[in-house]
Amino acid sequence: MNDRVLITSPDIHPVMDERLKKMGYEVDAIRDIDKERLADTIADYVGIIISSSTIMDKSMIDKASKLKFIARAGSGMEIVDIEYAETKNIRCLSSPEGNCDAVAEHAIAMLLALFNRLIIVDKELSQKIWLREENRGEALEGKTVSIIGFGHTGAAFAQRLEGFKCKVIAYDKYKSAFSSDHVTEVSMDEVFERSDIVSLHLPLTKETTFLVNNAWLSNFSKDIYIVNTARGKIVNTADMLSGLDSGHVKGACLDVLENETPSSWTTAEKAVFERLIQCENVVITPHIAGWTALSKLRLAEVLADKIELI
Repeated sequence: MNDRVLITSPDIHPVMDERLKKMGYEVDAIRDIDKERLADTIADYVGIIISSSTIMDKSMIDKASKLKFIARAGSGMEIVDIEYAETKNIRCLSSPEGNCDAVAEHAIAMLLALFNRLIIVDKELSQKIWLREENRGEALEGKTVSIIGFGHTGAAFAQRLEGFKCKVIAYDKYKSAFSSDHVTEVSMDEVFERSDIVSLHLPLTKETTFLVNNAWLSNFSKDIYIVNTARGKIVNTADMLSGLDSGHVKGACLDVLENETPSSWTTAEKAVFERLIQCENVVITPHIAGWTALSKLRLAEVLADKIELI
């Protein structure tokens, strides 16, 4: 019998099944597997393909006695205990290259929707309200856009901003010498001094959890717009709302929230969400940046390429 690999999510493109079989693996695609069933069966597999719904923590890894690799379709590896997996000689793979372009396009779309009041005017026109001067927009041209975290997605975002005649600067604590024709590497102090728009492209770690809070926001010399297509818990939403109330945060584009399961929201979380959706200067989408037909294919192809090299 060939080594077996488990695919756990409907978000994984079927090309993954085909590629794994060509590599000689026996593939089980149980795309709605729950935690209990996974715990009972994971010992049978040398590899597992996951999306954000499958948590590979220490307890699950301990049950995976044959596991050689954990492959995450996407970029967020906070759902995998990488440090512990590596002590077991388990390779941990991800595929941020697969959807970085789609995330960058979505971030641009959200900014344009916010600056040109597209959500507002669409609602007004559905009520046959035709207003022009009241809906005069804001231009991206001439704005200084700061990118925090210059990985695949940050770089893709910078590339797309070039055509809007923005000044694009970027800070990455763990990367240097990445300046190019369309982005200038700067210090965090320069980000605080120069930014008009701040776009977050960071992983969720202990270091970045609630990075954006009152203290952090107070460092900015100018009133700013915030774009978050990364992870919801990077932003303390209550503190951001305080910034919106004061005007120091001029607006926000949020594809991610602290808690993305509405059925589990606390009373406080419901209140925060209600405040957000009442803000005309906030655009929210349900974690769909990077969620295109092409990115679904590319995520699988990139991940399969990496598995093939193991």
